[in-house]
Amino acid sequence: MILLPAIDLYEGKVVRLTRGDYGNMTVYRDDPAAQAAEFQAAGAAWLHTVDLEGARDGGTPNFEVIRQICRSTGLKVEIGGGIRSLDTIARYLDAGVERVILGTQAVTDPEFLEAAVRRFGAQAAVGVDLKDGAIAIRGWKETAPEPAEQFFARLCALGVRTVICTDVSRDGMLGGTNVALYRALSQQFDLDLIASGGVSSMEDLQRLKEIGLYGAILGKALYTGALELRRALREVE
Repeated sequence: MILLPAIDLYEGKVVRLTRGDYGNMTVYRDDPAAQAAEFQAAGAAWLHTVDLEGARDGGTPNFEVIRQICRSTGLKVEIGGGIRSLDTIARYLDAGVERVILGTQAVTDPEFLEAAVRRFGAQAAVGVDLKDGAIAIRGWKETAPEPAEQFFARLCALGVRTVICTDVSRDGMLGGTNVALYRALSQQFDLDLIASGGVSSMEDLQRLKEIGLYGAILGKALYTGALELRRALREVE
């Protein structure tokens, strides 16, 4: 199982939200590239990044920050938030990003999703954010009408390989991850699932590894010290 330390970006700074609430934001660092370098020094190979402004409003206001991280580290970077055109995907990949995460647009525009997978293959991942069982979109401010299980089945049919699945209710809460959710999804769908939201202990990571999950994202737990990245990488990867 791979571990992906996370950097969420807002106005060029490293921040974390609680349950996706933009009004409940904590700024942890002013220099995202320095934070990424520290994750790399601890042994990380991957970095999960989210442009929170892009997720909420569209666009790529933190694009240059992502480009700088790609240029200054050897990390394999995945980016989500505001990616709503094929040109934007190409621009990120040209900047050195390893994998883009399609969110709102993947849910609301089936033709766009199909075109992205056809053109970019495994470099086009999909983010599925679940809020009370429904798919949350547009920075978790709205929910989609399509049932979650139907959407997951559609992803498999299209040939999507990697899905980052977030339980919004657990995000930023440090209360443990939703192992039951990920177990059920991994049994039902042939996807490389990455768990996001609430991963806060070595026990969480071991349980996710035991069910054969592809990866897990480490966010707030790293910034509060609840998890130590070097140890987590050593014991889990």
